[in-house]
Amino acid sequence: FQKHEFFVDMTCEGCSNAVTRVLHRLGGVNFDIDLPNKKVYIDSEHNVDTLLETLKKTGKTASYLGEKSAQ
Repeated sequence: FQKHEFFVDMTCEGCSNAVTRVLHRLGGVNFDIDLPNKKVYIDSEHNVDTLLETLKKTGKTASYLGEKSAQ
């Protein structure tokens, strides 16, 4: 899988919980949330548009930052 990096305007635990909730509902994703830097890293078979739409369901500003090479 390609690891995708997204910016999500998260300010608190509640925001990151909302991200967790929508991603779990989507399914087929592994992700890490970096709350201090407002980043979400996602490993998934879903395309970027689907992932971005899903993140926007949190009501937060979300944007795609690009692919992150697997560590």
